[in-house]
Amino acid sequence: MNFAFPTPDSTLAFGRALGRSLRAGDLVLLAGPLGAGKTTLTRGIADGLGVGGRVSSPTFVIARVHPAGEAGVALVHVDAYRLGGDLSQLDDLDLDTELERSALVVEWGEGVAERLSDDYLVVRLDRREDDVRVVTLEPHGTWTSRTPDLRLAP
Repeated sequence: MNFAFPTPDSTLAFGRALGRSLRAGDLVLLAGPLGAGKTTLTRGIADGLGVGGRVSSPTFVIARVHPAGEAGVALVHVDAYRLGGDLSQLDDLDLDTELERSALVVEWGEGVAERLSDDYLVVRLDRREDDVRVVTLEPHGTWTSRTPDLRLAP
C-alpha cells in the first residue's frame, strides 16, 4: 500500500488516521532517512490517539511515554537511532511490557524492534526531491489482515 503526501499537513493527517486505528499492543516501525517525516507522522499518530504531551524526536532520551487520552491508549515513542543496533539497550527500556498497555512507535526501529512482536507494521517514508513524502506500508502478522481495512487516506 503506497501513499504520496505533498505537504507536512497531509503527512500529519495520515498519521491521525493511523493513530485512530491503533490499540494497546500495536507496534509500528518507522523507517526512512533523516528528514523523511518520521517525527511529523508520529505527531499525527499522537493526535489521532488523543494522547497528552508534546511530541518531539526522542533522540536524546531514546523513549517518551505520552499518557492515554480519550481513546484510552498511551503512546510510547522510541528513537532507536542512537542504539546503533545494541539490543541490550532496547531490552533495558522494557518495551515488551510497555507494549502490553500502549501503542509503540519506533523510529529507526527496523532491524531492531521487530523482535518485540510478530505483529507489526513497517511504515517506510521517503522524501522526493520535490518534497513529496512517499509512504509504503509493510504489514506483518495480524497487520496483514488489518491494513486493507484501514481508512488511512487523509
